[in-house]
Amino acid sequence: MIGKILSSLDEKFDFDSAQAHCDIPCGIYDPITAQIAALTVVRMVDLMKDLEVNHKEHDLEYFNSMTRYIAVKEEHAERVKHEIRVIWGDYIKQAHLDKHPGLHTIVHNIMQLGSKSRQTADRDTAVKLVEEVNRFAEIFWSTKDIKVKRATSPYKPSLEVVYPEL
Repeated sequence: MIGKILSSLDEKFDFDSAQAHCDIPCGIYDPITAQIAALTVVRMVDLMKDLEVNHKEHDLEYFNSMTRYIAVKEEHAERVKHEIRVIWGDYIKQAHLDKHPGLHTIVHNIMQLGSKSRQTADRDTAVKLVEEVNRFAEIFWSTKDIKVKRATSPYKPSLEVVYPEL
């Protein structure tokens, strides 16, 4: 009922709509979601290459698996971009930019690499996406005065990831 009332009021008064990470400034930001999504992009590319090499026949099983890998790769490349945009737009302030003047370039690179990762099955591009997201994570944690460490992810594709030292 409340939804109907609000919809009616919106139709009558044409309220501006807003979008946000959440409706209440929660202050919960963490680049790990983008990092895991970037690792997933690399993993899907690896699975796609492996399927192409090891699956002799391009049958229904091949097309089913390939289609699923592509869909997950695309979804996670877009997720990387979304998660970075949220932190960029909601958390990063001018003081952070003043302290880290290369942050604009890193975010731009992430957006470009995320798009290219969707458009291609190029592993080098996907690995560069992981690297740029790690660079972003290092800066993010430094804005909170939290030291970071680099460690190899415990799952394939076994790439290096930045973690906060908590």
